Amino acid sequence: MTMMTPPPLDQEDEEILVPHQEFTAGPQPMEVISSEPAPENHQLEDPPTFKYRWSIENFSRSNTKKLYSDIFFVGGYKWRVLIFPKGNNVDHLSIYLDVADSATLPYGWNRYAQFALAVVNQIHGKYTIRKDTQHQFNGRESDWGFTSFMSLSELYDPSRGYLVNDSCVIEAEVTVRKVVDYWSYDSKKETGYVGLKNQGATCYMNSLLQTLYHIPYFRKAVYHMPTTENDIPSGSIPLALQSLFYKLQYSDNSVATKELTKSFGWDTYDSFMQHDVQELNRVLCEKLEDKMKGTVVEGTIQHLFEGHHMNYIECINVDYKSTRKESFYDLQLDVKGCRDVYASFDKYVEVEQLDGDNKYQAENHGLQDAKKGVLFIDFPPVLQLQLKRFEYDFMRDTMVKINDRYEFPLQLDLDRDNGRYLSPDADRRVCNLYTLHSILVHSGGVHGGHYYAFIRPTLSDQWYKFDDERVTKEDAKRALEEQYGGEEELPQTNPGFNNTPFKFTKYSNAYMLVYIRESDKEKIMCNADEKDIAEHLRVRLKKEQEEKEHKKKEKAEAHLYTIIKVARNEDLTEQIGREIFFDLVDHDKVRSFRIQKQLPFNHFKEEVAIEFGIPVQFQRFWLWAKRQNHTYRPNRPLLPQEEAQSVGELREVSNKAHNAELKLFLEVELGLDLHPLPPPLKTKEDILLFFKLYDPEKKDLRFVGRLFVKALGKPIDILSKLIEMAEFSANEEIELYEEIKFESNVMCERIDKKISFKSSQLEDGDIICYQRALTSANRDEFQYPDVPSFLEYVRNRQVVHFRSLEKPKEEDFSLELSKLFAYDDVVERVARHLGLDDPTKIRLTSHNCYSQQPKPQPIKYRGVDHLSDMLVHYNQTSDILYYEILDIPLPELQGLKTLKVAFHHATKEEVAIHSIRLPKNSTVADVINDLKTKVELSRPDTELRLLEVFYHKIYKIFPPGEKIENINDQYWTLCAEEIPEEEKNLGPHDRLIHVYHFNRDPNQNQMQVQNFGEPFFLVIKEGETLANVKIRIQKKLQVPDDEFSKWKFAFISLGRPEYLQDSDVVSNRFQRRDIYGAWEQFLGLEHSDTAPKRAYTTNQNRHTFEKPVKIYN
Repeated sequence: MTMMTPPPLDQEDEEILVPHQEFTAGPQPMEVISSEPAPENHQLEDPPTFKYRWSIENFSRSNTKKLYSDIFFVGGYKWRVLIFPKGNNVDHLSIYLDVADSATLPYGWNRYAQFALAVVNQIHGKYTIRKDTQHQFNGRESDWGFTSFMSLSELYDPSRGYLVNDSCVIEAEVTVRKVVDYWSYDSKKETGYVGLKNQGATCYMNSLLQTLYHIPYFRKAVYHMPTTENDIPSGSIPLALQSLFYKLQYSDNSVATKELTKSFGWDTYDSFMQHDVQELNRVLCEKLEDKMKGTVVEGTIQHLFEGHHMNYIECINVDYKSTRKESFYDLQLDVKGCRDVYASFDKYVEVEQLDGDNKYQAENHGLQDAKKGVLFIDFPPVLQLQLKRFEYDFMRDTMVKINDRYEFPLQLDLDRDNGRYLSPDADRRVCNLYTLHSILVHSGGVHGGHYYAFIRPTLSDQWYKFDDERVTKEDAKRALEEQYGGEEELPQTNPGFNNTPFKFTKYSNAYMLVYIRESDKEKIMCNADEKDIAEHLRVRLKKEQEEKEHKKKEKAEAHLYTIIKVARNEDLTEQIGREIFFDLVDHDKVRSFRIQKQLPFNHFKEEVAIEFGIPVQFQRFWLWAKRQNHTYRPNRPLLPQEEAQSVGELREVSNKAHNAELKLFLEVELGLDLHPLPPPLKTKEDILLFFKLYDPEKKDLRFVGRLFVKALGKPIDILSKLIEMAEFSANEEIELYEEIKFESNVMCERIDKKISFKSSQLEDGDIICYQRALTSANRDEFQYPDVPSFLEYVRNRQVVHFRSLEKPKEEDFSLELSKLFAYDDVVERVARHLGLDDPTKIRLTSHNCYSQQPKPQPIKYRGVDHLSDMLVHYNQTSDILYYEILDIPLPELQGLKTLKVAFHHATKEEVAIHSIRLPKNSTVADVINDLKTKVELSRPDTELRLLEVFYHKIYKIFPPGEKIENINDQYWTLCAEEIPEEEKNLGPHDRLIHVYHFNRDPNQNQMQVQNFGEPFFLVIKEGETLANVKIRIQKKLQVPDDEFSKWKFAFISLGRPEYLQDSDVVSNRFQRRDIYGAWEQFLGLEHSDTAPKRAYTTNQNRHTFEKPVKIYN
């Protein structure tokens, strides 16, 4: 439905990447999907890489629209990071890599970089958000990156950890590569293997397919799956996979996967959704196993990949044991807490003790102490190990990637330690020694990334990297050790100083391992060659190859040929009123001829005679011309001397645009017997006109024919002929209109039947539309009573799909509207459909074509002129609008400011959120007065104050006279509370201090302070000890004695805690009054956070929908 320019098909990633551009002036350049893996330097030396870390202080308080980092050098070039702290006109942080000296570089400069940008989570490093891409930078696109990197609500969320002490840490890892290597590199020539093209986000699938293809036994089984010559690859998974494998084996160029994904039942959307390799592997193998049933290759999947393990529970004090045999196609191995594959297997078979409250209910024996575990009965010939790099973090309620170092051996011995992994039933004669065949790698984070594979196709010492279209030779170190993950140190910039080296997490690491059992190696690594491929498949694929070669040859010889497109009356009759309404014909849907340029045009006419059955002497050809008003009409007939020329010469004469096409209209006159006649003599006085007939009752427009008329003749002279063509009764009155143009607006004017065609400025190729004449009485019977109103309707009609803003992924209803509808017309039609009396209570929101979500800001009341303005998103056009029903009219709402205020009751623990809606010129005092009418106060005369709270700290007490128009409650929480009596009568030496709750994560190296809970003010008296202050705090917070006894108290300044004793005088710590940011000095209450999480974020426009991998056919 939504009309979008599709991204290039060889690019991938789920993230939208754009050159940075401030989207306020003019259309936005086309956003593209993150492109295919970066080209690699084919030479042995590593390309230059640099890691840059940027810490931004006072991040949330910055009013700057954009910020640049310091300049850093990579590959001899100057770079810097550019961010938009409040988003580049989106509700996400926008972040880009920028060429720092682009303004001074010479004309035509360019450089290529592969880079990753990250926002560091300073509390839990594993939640760092990192995204990878690459770009060829040039004068037009000197920066590149992510406009929607992460939602602002997540960035500014006090509990997330991306802002600590109001500082944000950005990391950039930049690798500069040579541009020329990628385009000149020939994978087949260099390695003997070819890659797979990326459809958009299918790198995960490509890495798996290459791994499966390079298991010859599997490939041979696929070749032997029964298919027929009548099967279509896009509708048959076996045939599509056979075709893909054949091309990988015999093609010289990278292979497309579109036929295969179509056979899965996937649409373009699926191809741009990145999924999980492990999930696809299971789904694909299950599907192939099912397709192989009843064929000569039945059981292949089980034979290759199926192993068995035994789950057991064995009682310790009685003779009872329960066992259950289960099969597996792959094994999920823990990465977290395991140093290597063997440690993971140790953990897999680890014995669990069932005792105490967790005793086992044994049959006939009651509750018993027991041990529970898993042992392997047998392993498969091909062992697939899925490494659990991604896991769900229950504390944070999110998925995280485990980038820990994890080693895997080239030779894997699963008989080690006298078969400790094997069950008593295992066949000990089988030697379970495995050799590593392939390593699937994920580069990136939980939010997205890139997949590729390292494979040993023949199990020799030579490794190959299969990275979508590109295949390269790699050494064992790069294939194995560099995929272990973990951390690496940045080289010290000042080696003479004793500074601690900075460590960076390696985000590229192994995700799936494939081992082949040594004893089965010869059988698995068998020959799979052309004799294994069905004859019909060989014929089909060779024919495809021949067609491809033919097209390639055609392309190479295109300069020798001209395409001639011939339109006839039959085309006009077929298209007008069905496919087109304006002009006469769609030239892409008429018969085309590919003719050598040197062929005489008269010889071409002989081909036309054969094709259409029209003898040469009855053919007359007209040239088409594009007019200044953008219409395209037959202009003049070819002259005899022109027909004597070659096709190439004629095209040059007719086509000022110098493209390869020649467009012609074939005029054929038919006699009463419908046999062709010689074309009539055409003089300067003769005009060729085309006629369309309109029926207002049926709302139907159709082509009825063409006529030659005399320039000085009048329409009244041909009325009888037009009535005959329309099959009207002889005395029918008709109205005539000239169709003049339709871009950028429709122009269709009534023709005076009593003045000459020449006076009406009619000429060859013009179009006259006519209809029955209507009386003023019956015009009202029809929605579009005349030709101009109908053409206006056709030109501007637009089916709009409406969705409720509360359910933005569900289509609610559709309405056919006009693009020219004003704002009021649109909301009136929506309100009518919804049965709403007041259209002003409808608020509409436009659609973001790139994110497929509602735009963050709704459309203002009468804020756009027409429906067409509502549907435009930069240079894209949508057909989706979102609606919501308001409780008050939108014009009234727009004059108001709505603030969400959390009210903290003085004596109760409850916190209630209130929406305060007041005129924009109101003050904070007005907010407090309105709030007083909605809340329960401890005393009728109590005073309230309004606070700005961020990250569980109080940043501001709003003065009563401050205007509310500029108060932002999107990322900061507004809190209202009663002012305690003790604060109203402060003595000269009393201090009002900030008191915050905090805890610290002992797993973090820096023991970072993390605030939580509700902050508050407290009056401290001069000389008052902590012991007295604690009594007042416990009473205020109503904390039980046993819990309060565990609390610790600290004076915290700029994030550094200094723990206090009961005898310490608290006021002595709070002596400075001139410190910037009082919120950075506070009394900290250290204890565990047991309260339920409460979110104050008000931005509800972020909708996330995940889709599982499915193969539908």
